[in-house]
Amino acid sequence: MKMDDGNTIVETNKDTIKVIRFNKPQKKNAIDGNMYYRVTKILNEAAIDDSISMVVLTGTAEFYSSGNDVSNSGSKSEDEHMKLLKDFIEAFIKFPKLLIAIVNGPAIGIAATTLALCDLVYASENAYFLTPFSKLHITAEGGSTLTFPRLIGQRKAAEMLLFNHKMSAKEALECGFINRVYKPEELERRAWDKINEISKLPANSILVTKNLLRRVYYDDLLKTNDVEIAVLTKILKAKSNL
Repeated sequence: MKMDDGNTIVETNKDTIKVIRFNKPQKKNAIDGNMYYRVTKILNEAAIDDSISMVVLTGTAEFYSSGNDVSNSGSKSEDEHMKLLKDFIEAFIKFPKLLIAIVNGPAIGIAATTLALCDLVYASENAYFLTPFSKLHITAEGGSTLTFPRLIGQRKAAEMLLFNHKMSAKEALECGFINRVYKPEELERRAWDKINEISKLPANSILVTKNLLRRVYYDDLLKTNDVEIAVLTKILKAKSNL
C-alpha cells in the first residue's frame, strides 16, 4: 500500500483494479494540494500501466469528499494551487481506462464536478451533490460548464452551477448524473459486485468504445478546463486584493 505523507490518500490494488480513497475524515475528506498532486500522479501512472485495467475512487467514513480544502494550501502560492487543480482535472479527462466512483456520502465542489468525468458512478442513498460556487463567490470548475449540461440538461445544470442546488442521490439517479443508488450498508458490496462483473468483460472493446464516446468532445473538455481555471484564478486574485 502506498500513501502520501499525511495518509490522506490511500492507494490499493484489487487484482488489476487500482483503488484511490480520499482519507481525511476529520475534514470530511476535503482535498488539499498534496492530495490533488497524489491523485493526479496515481491516475497518470495507472493510465500507462498495463497491469491496471481501471481505477475506482471512493471516500472514508461519512463523506465522499467535501471539496477543496482552502485551509491547507501550506506553502503553495495561489498560482501553484491552481496548477495542481488544473492538472488534477486534466488527469480525469485524459484517463483512457475505466474510471468508476463509489460515492459513499456527500460530494461537494470539485468532488461533485469530477464525478461527471467518471464512466460509472455508484452512490449511497445518503449521498448528495452540491456545487456552491456562487455562494462562495467563485466560478465553476472540473469541466462542469460542459459536462453538466450534457449529462443533466441545461436547466438542471443551471440550478446546480448557478443557484447552489443540493441534489439528492434519488434526483441524481433520475436525471442521469449517477448510475445506481444503494442503501448505505449495501453500497460497498453491491458496487463491487458490479465492478467485478465489468472487470470480466473484454477490456480492449470497452476502452476503445470509451475513447470513441469521448472523441467528439475530448478537445472541448480540455479547452473548457483551461478556460474555467483561468476565470477562477482571476476571480480568486480579485477577491484576495479586496
